[in-house]
Amino acid sequence: MPGMTAYAGLFEICKPKKGDKVYISSAFGVVGQIVGQFAKLMGCYVVGSAGNQQKVDLMQVRFGFGEAFNYKEEPNLDAALKGKYFPEGIDIFWEKVGDKMFDVVLMNKRLHGRIAVCGMISQYNFEEHEGVQNLMHLIYKRIRIEGFFVLDFCHLYPKFLDLVVPYIQENKITYVEDITQGLENGPRSSWISLAFSLAAILGNEFF
Repeated sequence: MPGMTAYAGLFEICKPKKGDKVYISSAFGVVGQIVGQFAKLMGCYVVGSAGNQQKVDLMQVRFGFGEAFNYKEEPNLDAALKGKYFPEGIDIFWEKVGDKMFDVVLMNKRLHGRIAVCGMISQYNFEEHEGVQNLMHLIYKRIRIEGFFVLDFCHLYPKFLDLVVPYIQENKITYVEDITQGLENGPRSSWISLAFSLAAILGNEFF
């Protein structure tokens, strides 16, 4: 399900082209890590952000992202995106966080940029959601933004398999597994797996 979410948002909504500049928020999540690898296989420059250095290291070493960074260590995200990671701007943004990050990304989008939105983890527990201030950039830069649920694209599952199965067989796609040792830990692990599965179905992540 996470792989299908990644496929639908990237290929059906964002339509990546070789050389596109791709930024993925919450990039270590079960969806984000696959989005990044798909984009790399399409010849895109990929940058992901996460909340700790271990995840950042895995994104670069194991998933092959071009760049990765800990957003908590960037006091000025706008300066970081402009100066370090996307001096030419962002073509594709995979939105999972919302809040100030979304605002900053809008200022750094390129002309005719695309944004796929399958979650906003910073907003889930708020009774009053935070607003976005830089929406005029959608007009100035003719940006396409689309929210989606993976269930909208179930009819494309065979097409997804045609793409991803050869990549897996050729070891071009990798992923992080959570392995539980001991039968006594089975119930807890099963509930966690169920929670992740439900989150994936709803287009959300717990990372």
